[in-house]
Amino acid sequence: MIEHHKRTIEGFTLIGLAMEGKTTNEDNRSSMDCGSLWQRFEKENIQVLIPNKVGDEIYAAYHAYERENKEYFSYFIGCKVSRQSSPPSSLDLLEIPAQTCIRAVVQGSIPKCINDTWKNIWQSDINRAYGFDYEVYGEKSKNWSNAELDIFVSVS
Repeated sequence: MIEHHKRTIEGFTLIGLAMEGKTTNEDNRSSMDCGSLWQRFEKENIQVLIPNKVGDEIYAAYHAYERENKEYFSYFIGCKVSRQSSPPSSLDLLEIPAQTCIRAVVQGSIPKCINDTWKNIWQSDINRAYGFDYEVYGEKSKNWSNAELDIFVSVS
């Protein structure tokens, strides 16, 4: 369910893994690229390595959309940390600025429910800002066959 009322989100800091380069939704490439980053995040137990976490949620952020072709973007997986945190040398840092967002509540089987929700977002009349969009994976998302999570989409 996509909520259409806008909310201002305060900025926050993530520490985790940044995908090298950019990906695109063309030819299902982003599913493969983002999936590979998730596999690395899980296999290397990155969540445990992140210092100064302010919660157990995992954030997957879409950002650095190309101005000419919004189909190309960067991807980041990490956890929210206290503002003055620095990443260990093996990890990356991403600052999410304060921005206006709408929220989509996602329910169902992962990754299908997430893919379906993104398709609905792409096909909607939402005035996207192409800033920092992100998914929040909390306690309710641990059962991938019946998950619930939030997607925040930056809007103007």
